[in-house]
Amino acid sequence: MNVTATPARHWASRTPFDRNRTLWAGFMMRFSDGFQFFFVGDTGYGDDFANVRDRLGPADLAAIPIGAYAPRDFMKASHCNPQEAVQIFQDLGAGRAVAIHWGTFKLTLEPLDEPPILLGAALRQACIDEGRFRALVHGERWTF
Repeated sequence: MNVTATPARHWASRTPFDRNRTLWAGFMMRFSDGFQFFFVGDTGYGDDFANVRDRLGPADLAAIPIGAYAPRDFMKASHCNPQEAVQIFQDLGAGRAVAIHWGTFKLTLEPLDEPPILLGAALRQACIDEGRFRALVHGERWTF
């Protein structure tokens, strides 16, 4: 397996005195059979994802965050919303994606169950088969 660190858009702080002294990243993992899995990371939207595709090729499967986006004016720089997650999916040229970063902890103002509802709407608006980008419920398995 080959693992490549990729850009993400977030921030870091472990104490009140070390803001942005550590970095954040996503990871493209290429397995020996050529399958590529992209862990996007905790991120806001940006043009980095099309650049990753251009540099490393499309992901066969991507883990893309869809939650912790409200209030939008405050969270936009570090957390994508479901519409931006669909844009990341398209930018990556991903075959499939699984939604991450939603539904476990109440981190921000949107309801815990809202991100997958908005993801479905964004996929339909983009004319993307909802079976290609799934928000699994806890314990659900997706085999393909």
